[in-house]
Amino acid sequence: MTAPLELSPRDARRLAVRAQLLSAPRPAGIVETVYALGAVNIEPTAAIMPSADHILWSRLGWPYQPADLRQAVEADRDLFELDGFYRLMSDLPLHRHDMARRPRDEGTRAWLHANDGFRRDVMALLRAEGPLHAAEVPDTAQVSWRSSGWTHSRNAQQMLEILVGTGDVAVWGRDAKGRLFDLAERVYPADLPDVPEAAARRERSERRLGALGIARTKTVGDDVGVPAQVTGVAGQWRVDAGALEGAFAGRTVLVSPHDRIAADRARLLDLFGYEYVLEMYKPAARRRWGYFALPILHGDRFIGKLDAKADRKAGVFRVNAVHEEVGFDEAAREAVEREVGELAAWLGLEVQGLA
Repeated sequence: MTAPLELSPRDARRLAVRAQLLSAPRPAGIVETVYALGAVNIEPTAAIMPSADHILWSRLGWPYQPADLRQAVEADRDLFELDGFYRLMSDLPLHRHDMARRPRDEGTRAWLHANDGFRRDVMALLRAEGPLHAAEVPDTAQVSWRSSGWTHSRNAQQMLEILVGTGDVAVWGRDAKGRLFDLAERVYPADLPDVPEAAARRERSERRLGALGIARTKTVGDDVGVPAQVTGVAGQWRVDAGALEGAFAGRTVLVSPHDRIAADRARLLDLFGYEYVLEMYKPAARRRWGYFALPILHGDRFIGKLDAKADRKAGVFRVNAVHEEVGFDEAAREAVEREVGELAAWLGLEVQGLA
């Protein structure tokens, strides 16, 4: 049995940062970036900018433009959309076995069975007229979708969501009105290979670990990477062996709240000693850091949070506060101010409120 690697907290942090392409040098393009990250969140809240744009900009910098993402999705078909993330089209075979088992819960399966006529109506309409928005799909449901949330009675939307999950329908692209749906056979390439289920499952685990650099064993399984222990941090970890190679060169990055490096709040606290909560859903009086505060990464440490908003109507990038986890030294302060300026300039806005 292989003895676990002994990692210092600093080494563990650097593994995580480098795996997420948040160190130097920057990646070359969108496909390379999404391959390394595994998936890119599509949360559209645009207090700063939509999360996909923010995540890609924070890796690629000035060469990245939102039109590049649209080109990759709608024209080149390098990416596809599933479960609220952009993923590499070449990775679709890794998800097909999972998609074939959907829907998983009994209630959704029963609803789909009861609405088989509605399903056939939707498929026929898309074949004749797609791509279409959900609002353009007539509701011919035999049984209405019941939910305590916003999806209640949104039958066309719910049917399309289910059919995207099963691989019968695909998200064709997006416009100002939202997502456009079409038959999967007109979006997904026909020549993608079949990957055996066991091989697909292992590849997904290996890619997940590669994207994280270091992960708890329960997150990725004990059959990928190498075992590790982090000094002063409880639990069993796995490390991507390839991530152990090479020197570390840090950058200063204003990270999206929906970035993968910040998504696992427990891991963020364990490895970085950094507490973060997205407070947009809290009443204003209960917020500590702001509506949409951005984690500030400086080298291999998260050193603060930026409470800011992109006010496009006024043409300003409004900084409400910079919350310092510890007092910034001069180099950190200059780096943060420079990064705020870069982000604002890329957005075409003037910085306001940064002392």
